[in-house]
Amino acid sequence: MSESFVRFFALSEAAFSKEIADSDLWLPPSKQEVVEEVCEAVQEHAQVLLVGEPGAGKTCVLRAVRHRLPQAGYRLTYCHNATLGRRDFYRQLCQALGLTPAATAAAVFYAVSNHVENLGRDRIHPVFLLDEAHLLHQDTLDHLHILLNYEWDSRALLSLVLVGLSDLQDRLELRKNRSLYSRIERRLSIGPMVVDDTAEYVQLRLRRAGADREIFTADALTALHEAAGSSLREIDRIATAALREAARRKKKLVERDVMARIVGDLTPGDG
Repeated sequence: MSESFVRFFALSEAAFSKEIADSDLWLPPSKQEVVEEVCEAVQEHAQVLLVGEPGAGKTCVLRAVRHRLPQAGYRLTYCHNATLGRRDFYRQLCQALGLTPAATAAAVFYAVSNHVENLGRDRIHPVFLLDEAHLLHQDTLDHLHILLNYEWDSRALLSLVLVGLSDLQDRLELRKNRSLYSRIERRLSIGPMVVDDTAEYVQLRLRRAGADREIFTADALTALHEAAGSSLREIDRIATAALREAARRKKKLVERDVMARIVGDLTPGDG
């Protein structure tokens, strides 16, 4: 059985599965501050730029924002397919909003903007979360600032949260994107984790999976942090592989030699 390590370590489930409730998400203090800033910006009807390296926890931040914002008064719409041209991008947005996409680009845009205005009349503030925004086509970037323009640019009826890799900010700083970039009040970056963050994350995920003791040694956690950097996805992947390897070797503790074998740094005499 592929998950035999779950039984070996007497866990109730695979500890590092991506299937985790928003309320159970773990975030280090630095990311908790980012969540608070995004929520504050949305409550002020502002625009947000959030950048970070792959696996740094950008989507976790968005999920935490979704969990923290009150349902009453806000309508969050999440889009992650950024590789579309402008018309198809707005058609995707229509579908995410529950609207029937129209045939022409102008009609699609009108449907979205009219929907935003209707929500405003109902005192509901829409928030569009655009993930992987570094992949947005230039013609879409050229047009997004128009989506923010309501009543002669006198009312903020919509919050855009643009999320992507660090080169998204480089693109927005270009002169051709100045109209959009100048409207983004909050420009946030997710920084790297420290080794204590990695250790806390691993221990928390294991406890939630039913572990009643320490399974990774301090040395193994340090090696895990060095191998995974600040990528939670890499921590999940490597930690799971280490549990499998330790179970295969009938070791009740994941030590540095097991971790070294997993990350490919095992030297003669270590194991």
